[in-house]
Amino acid sequence: MKKAIYWLFGEKAGRTIVGTWNWLWGIPVESGGKVAVAVAEESLRSMQESVEKLAQAVATQVAAYQRAKQKYEAKVKEMQTFERQALTAQKNGNRAAARLAMSKVIQIEQLLPQLETQVKQAEEYVNASQDKLNRERAKLEAYKTDMQNMKDMSEINEALAAMAKVNSDLNIDSARSQFESAKGAVERRNLEQQALAELSENENEKLQADLEKMSLDDEVARRLQRLEGSTNEP
Repeated sequence: MKKAIYWLFGEKAGRTIVGTWNWLWGIPVESGGKVAVAVAEESLRSMQESVEKLAQAVATQVAAYQRAKQKYEAKVKEMQTFERQALTAQKNGNRAAARLAMSKVIQIEQLLPQLETQVKQAEEYVNASQDKLNRERAKLEAYKTDMQNMKDMSEINEALAAMAKVNSDLNIDSARSQFESAKGAVERRNLEQQALAELSENENEKLQADLEKMSLDDEVARRLQRLEGSTNEP
């Protein structure tokens, strides 16, 4: 499935699609959050796969280099063997055998430069490929570290977002302001009702009540005085 997406949309767009697809089946998508982490993880997996393929290619190159080197070394030993045979045949007076052995030495001598060139080229390719592999491995390790840092940062961002959401939902300052407004409204209502009660009171009724109270006070005082006078009589 992943390879088909890469083939249809290209590797870069494919990684984004695959990363987004993975998260769409799980946790809700958050722009710049989990989608970014998922895409980074998918990119990291792609890089890791590429490094593994590069390592396999380098291993194939190393094997080819080893074979070329072994072939060259075997030819050198074979030439040395023919040289010894030619020398032995020459000492024993066997000129035909000496000539045959020496002709084989010459043939191998003509082949050796070509084999040596192949070995040197293979060695250069292997060294360059191994250097590239080491660099890519180092980059991959750095990206792994970045990936972990990215995950940590994403978790921090989610925590901050959650904190901001809680603060927004609670909105303490707004609630405090509303409370003070409500308190002020109740106090103003109380003052208004008191003023209204005072304004609605009948002034004549108040005066009449005051007069009646004064008359009652005078009557009470008069009777108490009379009672006191009757008590003092012999």
